[in-house]
Amino acid sequence: MAKTNVLFIIVDDLRPQLGCYGVDWVHSPHIDALAEGGTVFERAYCQQAVCAPSRASVLSGCRPDTTTIFDLQTPLRSVMPDVVSLPEHFKNNGYETVSIGKIYHHRDDDLQGWTGMPIQNRGDWMGRGYLTDEAIEMIARRDAGLPVDGSVRRGLGPAFEAADVPDNAYQDGMDADTAIGELNRLKDQSFFMALGFHKPHLPFNAPKSYWDLYEAGTVPLAENPYEPEGVTGYSLTSFGELRNYFGMPKEGPVPDDLARKLVHGYAACVSYMDAQVGRVLAELERLELDKNTVVILWGDHGWKLGEHGSWCKHTNFEIDAHAPMLIRAPEMKAGQRTSALSEFVDMYPSLCELCEIEVPGHLEGKSFVPLLEDPGRTWKRAAFSQYPRRGVMGYTMRTNRFRYTEWQDRQTGEVKARELYDHSRDAQENVNAVEKDTYVNAIRELEPLMKAGWQELI
Repeated sequence: MAKTNVLFIIVDDLRPQLGCYGVDWVHSPHIDALAEGGTVFERAYCQQAVCAPSRASVLSGCRPDTTTIFDLQTPLRSVMPDVVSLPEHFKNNGYETVSIGKIYHHRDDDLQGWTGMPIQNRGDWMGRGYLTDEAIEMIARRDAGLPVDGSVRRGLGPAFEAADVPDNAYQDGMDADTAIGELNRLKDQSFFMALGFHKPHLPFNAPKSYWDLYEAGTVPLAENPYEPEGVTGYSLTSFGELRNYFGMPKEGPVPDDLARKLVHGYAACVSYMDAQVGRVLAELERLELDKNTVVILWGDHGWKLGEHGSWCKHTNFEIDAHAPMLIRAPEMKAGQRTSALSEFVDMYPSLCELCEIEVPGHLEGKSFVPLLEDPGRTWKRAAFSQYPRRGVMGYTMRTNRFRYTEWQDRQTGEVKARELYDHSRDAQENVNAVEKDTYVNAIRELEPLMKAGWQELI
């Protein structure tokens, strides 16, 4: 009997800004079609809102406190050399395991997980891929030590670009081409194919045709471009990731006209990436592999587009921890949605169950396959994320109604600050209600749940 294949699609910096998540002004027809054929997880959460820790947690099946990866510098195998990673487990069970594009944050991490070398096109690991003469000249001037209005970081240029080029002039189009070729090579084998798209990660570089899907100057800005009331000193960042690009303000807010250009660029990149997903899925169907392939698509974390007066990720807010996850699996119902609280560490055991292979004992998530069978069933009481900050660790817990966060001293465990957001009244998390008298009982219930942790609540 043929094994069930897996097409494992990772998207960098993708928030749930898609048609299938109710954002109807965004052009995402191919991901929306995938959603119609499977199940949309409306409340899925990463374990840390930055790519290296998030990806490491998914691919190891362990949470950040176990991986000890909290930054961009630590490869998984440097701290967990013997962990059986998700691709390695499928490899050990007779699958050809293929890595295309950005899977782990570090290009050479987990070489033992793949049956061949990871495939990276053009060596442009982060997918920046500037193509216009203006951008290339800016970078050349900066690298030559000449004065420029922008970043001192090598490789960075403008924050957006709209070159009039075909899809495969940029990185994600090349990776889609490679994935299509690999599907043809693997069509008679059992495979686990990991395909990592770079966009909509900064810079917002996409072919002009995708920018043209949107009318310039009309894309919506954030509804809450201000700090939450009662925000703590640990809660927000100065979004240095964005400020490093040419033309970005070095301090203070992003002006509305520039903010609108950035949102336009983000949306263009989403549509460009969506088109590449569509190309790959069309080839999967043409080869008649769709009937025997689990397709899972997820964004490694959310992203702020001016919400809370901030940009990028790196926080514990809902807008950063909440990310899209959708799955289409053979013999599972189509057109489903579930509002059950789900976590990214749940992917590893779920894919094992769907492919009928043993679930390793070290995993710290819970298979969500029962939700594919009954999306409305009783499920987890909470989803857990975390983010480090200046000697403290911010542990955050999302329940059906609340997001509760404790900023704990990393040496003593002392709680330095707390946050409470009531999603029944404040879905945008604009008011930290932790000091309000009306929430005394809620906090009294949430504190022991936080202390019990994921071990007791999944």
